[in-house]
Parts: sequence; structure tokens; C-alpha cells
Amino acid sequence: MLTDYESQALLLSLKVSSVAVLCSLPIGLGVAWVLSRCQFWGKSVLDSLVHLPLVLPPVVTGYLLLLSLSPQSALGAWLEQYLGLSFAFSWRGAALAAAVVAFPLLVRSLRLAFDNVDPKLEQAARTLGAGPIRVFFTISLPLIYPGLLAGLVLAFARSLGEFGATITFVANIPNETQTLPLAMFSFIETPGQEFAAARLCVIAVVLALMALLGSEWLSRKNQTKREGER
Repeated sequence: MLTDYESQALLLSLKVSSVAVLCSLPIGLGVAWVLSRCQFWGKSVLDSLVHLPLVLPPVVTGYLLLLSLSPQSALGAWLEQYLGLSFAFSWRGAALAAAVVAFPLLVRSLRLAFDNVDPKLEQAARTLGAGPIRVFFTISLPLIYPGLLAGLVLAFARSLGEFGATITFVANIPNETQTLPLAMFSFIETPGQEFAAARLCVIAVVLALMALLGSEWLSRKNQTKREGER
């Protein structure tokens, strides 16, 4: 049985990761489609910017978010005044940090899925009078469905494990921003709480393994489907 502390950290992690993945999905679909289907000047720059969070230290990512979206920044003050959105030191900021860090993995999976769709199928639909939006939702999106699910699961797993950007951007506030990795960090820093930290470690490992196994299963299913179509 989980303790109340563990349950709160786990539920907050699931909430933050779910919001992060769902909110980044529309943007990820658009960016992945552009990178897969379009040729334009600066494409390599866009690709590099998308994958930048993969190579940046997470603390740097969190610091950049703090500079950009803190209440003292121009953008952060505007969002809070006109839209009522405050990211710094709240669970919404934790979700944003997780979304930024997991975004490259989501885009990469979606782009590979789009690359595996035969462009001739989309071209045939256009010659029959279907517009670009209809082609996307009726042809492209159904064909990348297994890859889409695999990308979502992988991004969700990365969001669950996010630590550096989160603690830098929104701190470690119990019941507000203290996700599973941050709760474990608190136990590690507290003398005599090694067993509690080990329990959270086991929970994190189990969740990560389940997500990775699910992503691998979906990837294999997608590969089998493509081979069957050939």
C-alpha cells in the first residue's frame, strides 16, 4: 500500500505528465508533419531547435523557462494579467517544463511515423478533390496511429522522470510541484529516510518500465503492420 505522501506525489506526477503530453500533442503533430513533408530554408535550424532540450542540461532549460515566464518577466506578467496564467512555482509550470523536455521525443516519433506513410496515398486523395486538412485527418493521421501512440507513451515516460527543469523552474513544493522525482530527492536529502526513497525509486522504475514496454510493443506492432502492407 502507498502512503499518503507517496500517493500525492504519484498522482501529481500522473497529472503533470498527462497535461504535458496532451497539450504538446497538437504542436508536435504540426512540427513533425512540417519536418517530414516540407522542404524549406532553415529546416535544419528548426530541427535543431526542436531537439535542443535533448542536449541542453535540464537545469538550463528550467532556468530559461524561469527567465521567460516568471512574474517579473514581460511575457510572464502579460500572461498573468490578461490570461490569468501563472506558471512559476505551480503545477502548471511543472507540466510546461515536462512538456518542453519531452517534446523532442514526441516529435521524433511522429516524424518517423509520417516518414513511413507513402506520400502517394496523400497525393491520390488530393487528386480526388480532398483538401490538405481532410487528407491529414482521413489519410495521414490514421496511418500514423501506432507511431502516434508510441510517441505519446515515450513522451509520457520522459515527463514522469523530469527533475532538473522542474525543480529549477517551479521549485519543490509539496502538493503543488513535488512530483515523484522531487519527492524522492527530498527523502534522499533527509537523514533516516533511505527506505522511503527506495520505495519511491521502485515506483518510478515500475512506471518507467511499463511505459517503455508499451512504447516498444506499439513500435513493433507498427512495424508488423507496415511489413504486412508491403
